Amino acid sequence: MNKRTDSDPDFGVKMQTQDVNIFYGENQAIKNVSLDIADRNVTALIGPSGCGKSTYLRALNRMNDTIDNCRVEGRILLDGEDIYAREVDPVEVRRRVGMVFQKSNPFPKSIFDNVAFGLRIGGEKDKDLVAQRVEESLKDAALWDEVKDRLQSSALGLSGGQQQRLCIARCLAVWPEVILMDEPASALDPIATAKIEELIRELREKYTIIIVTHSMQQAARVSDFTAFFFMGKLVEHGDTAMMFTRPSKKRTEEYISGRFG
Repeated sequence: MNKRTDSDPDFGVKMQTQDVNIFYGENQAIKNVSLDIADRNVTALIGPSGCGKSTYLRALNRMNDTIDNCRVEGRILLDGEDIYAREVDPVEVRRRVGMVFQKSNPFPKSIFDNVAFGLRIGGEKDKDLVAQRVEESLKDAALWDEVKDRLQSSALGLSGGQQQRLCIARCLAVWPEVILMDEPASALDPIATAKIEELIRELREKYTIIIVTHSMQQAARVSDFTAFFFMGKLVEHGDTAMMFTRPSKKRTEEYISGRFG
């Protein structure tokens, strides 16, 4: 992929987690994870099933708030502000930190109304602005040319790959700063997967992206940085090329070489 180089601008850190612990009741799913997420780069979270990747991801925009017995300890910072602070509105957190799920979940509405949904919920009444933003978001999601002549058709008539790009457009429409992706291509065929990966590479020019993937090949193709999780702990985090060729931890090397997982 088109990797960033040392000559590229240093965008700094967009999000930080500091000594984060996450519990489901008495069960601890995440253990003392401290991690800096680079701005306008792609960070991949890898590790075997059940290691805590998705739990950690959902904590980054307070999606875990919706789970009754889930408890988050530690600090999660967005531009230096603790997103779990009492005065912080979780709805605003989720606007700034959008999420794309493993299974595409378009609403049973038109293509246009799907993308416009977040703007309207947020109180936007300017029809021209909404229409402009829908077009911009569909273009950014590499879907405009495929749907521009059928914006009033049901989103449920799109293919699986198109539905996933529509969900990405819906996320983009409300001007997020960070995009969380939980195995966004795991249910797609190879051609649709390639389009999603190409889109991720393009979107990182504007957005900070954090992707959970079960595919180490995908992590190697799309990410600038990789974080390896094992049994709720962050084992290692670093430049993707270095992680996949010269990891510093033995367990990382064992996982990447396929000895377990």
